[in-house]
Amino acid sequence: MTVMKKVGILYHPMKEAAEPLAQKLEKFLTAKGVSAWVCSAWETEAARAKLNGTDLILSVGGDGTILRAAQIALPEPIPITGINLGNLGFMTELNVDEAQTKLAAILAGEGWLDERALLEAELSPTAGGGKPFDTTQGKPGKFSALNDVVVARGEIVRLIYVESNINGTPLATYKADGVIVATATGSTGYSLSAGGPVLNPQAEEMVMLPIMPHLSLAYPLVLPPTAVIKLVLKSTYPATLSIDGHINLPLSNGAIITVRRSSNTIRFLRIYPPDSFYGSLERRLKGKQ
Repeated sequence: MTVMKKVGILYHPMKEAAEPLAQKLEKFLTAKGVSAWVCSAWETEAARAKLNGTDLILSVGGDGTILRAAQIALPEPIPITGINLGNLGFMTELNVDEAQTKLAAILAGEGWLDERALLEAELSPTAGGGKPFDTTQGKPGKFSALNDVVVARGEIVRLIYVESNINGTPLATYKADGVIVATATGSTGYSLSAGGPVLNPQAEEMVMLPIMPHLSLAYPLVLPPTAVIKLVLKSTYPATLSIDGHINLPLSNGAIITVRRSSNTIRFLRIYPPDSFYGSLERRLKGKQ
């Protein structure tokens, strides 16, 4: 592994133990002769301003903190190591008690890179003469997702209609609370709670499935990494586009969301062997550390 000269520490600002642990790790790294910086994972632009020359990002929190860390790191291939303060921690690597010991091993050159697939979601203007989709920038945009892209109903408790096609071929019109497109990494998240399968986290396939479907296609689909998925909202009721659960944008009738495998990836720096995923799967699904 490359010698670590600069390490960034991103912490969950609403977990009481996160910032003190981040500060403790900063002192530990400094004592080892490694430059370190600390920032809230919720302060995206401030964190990105510190990225230059960073060799590793430590994420202190849970899987949600890692999702934010991934958005901050992109498109740079800076590896992330997660320290778990949450409940499940599917993406995290270390617990609090072993953080310093295992971090010393990582600094000594141990560990391996776990490369994960990302989704790219592209928002297009509405079809059929409806109102144009309004992003925060006022124009169509692209987003990357490590976990999932979700088109879901808004505040009004009404089913929405979502037309879907794969590689230009119509598939189905979902009448449901929404539709999830998830990576293998995201298969243990929202997708799993909606009845989707668990994929090996290093798999390149995607999962697409409806949320609480009513008299429409109810089965999850596992799609190859070459698949291009187009979802078209057909609903007069408000809906939402959610990227990894923390980027949420309103959708209007006719909005088009195109989802494909991203050309970028996210890297995790691991210390435990690859097969540890299977050994910890049942324990994590039961919410045990």
